[in-house]
Amino acid sequence: MAYPWHLYVMGAIYIIAGTLHFIKPKVYLRIMPRYLPFHKALVLLSGIAEIILGVGLFFKETKDLAIYGIIAMLAVFLLVHFYMLSSEKASAGFPKWALLLRLPIQFALMYWAFTYLKV
Repeated sequence: MAYPWHLYVMGAIYIIAGTLHFIKPKVYLRIMPRYLPFHKALVLLSGIAEIILGVGLFFKETKDLAIYGIIAMLAVFLLVHFYMLSSEKASAGFPKWALLLRLPIQFALMYWAFTYLKV
């Protein structure tokens, strides 16, 4: 079954994002909320999750499960976005307006994934 090209783009985005967790782990370690344990393991696990979910979008048998996984993952990642707003160090020098803009973008990404459940 051929999916819309933009579903494949979404899959590629998550595969690339997940791969970056292994290439540039320090970037992700900096934005990990202090109250979460095992920062390095969580960064690597989230990278693995993004890669697996991105690949899962490419197959009929796993597409819907991957979509639900992506939505759940993005919801969990909201913790990081709020932490970046509350911590000078975690903000990585981004202005507050840019960090605030990421919140609705996160929900837009969830909606984008949700729309493919009908495909």
